[in-house]
Amino acid sequence: MSLLVLIVVTGLIFLIADAVMLPRVVKPLFERHLGDTLLDSVRRLPAALFYVLYLAGMIWFAGWPALQQGQPGLAFLNGALLGLVAYGTYELVSWTVMRHWHPSMVALDMGWGTGLTAVAAWGGVMAALAVG
Repeated sequence: MSLLVLIVVTGLIFLIADAVMLPRVVKPLFERHLGDTLLDSVRRLPAALFYVLYLAGMIWFAGWPALQQGQPGLAFLNGALLGLVAYGTYELVSWTVMRHWHPSMVALDMGWGTGLTAVAAWGGVMAALAVG
């Protein structure tokens, strides 16, 4: 039961926060720098695959080890590291090879991915511990 709570709460925190942040902050910044190279709407299949894969990574590398040890702070730390590595890899490679990639996009997305992953992993562990 604890694992199910961990997965559901971690996923909900991540999805809800992303659903608020992406259209209000991230998309306008990316539109300003990338303009008409962006799609009018997201491709649902790759988006779904990202969320499933990333949630699995958050659980495996951050949430589950912290839950087993009863240490939500460990989930926060490992989540932050996972977010920094994952979002940093994407952003830094994109900045390296794409003409219109801007440092402000790199900073925003890396910060967002780091913080969001940390909070989602921590929140999932807190909920799982509360349920017992």
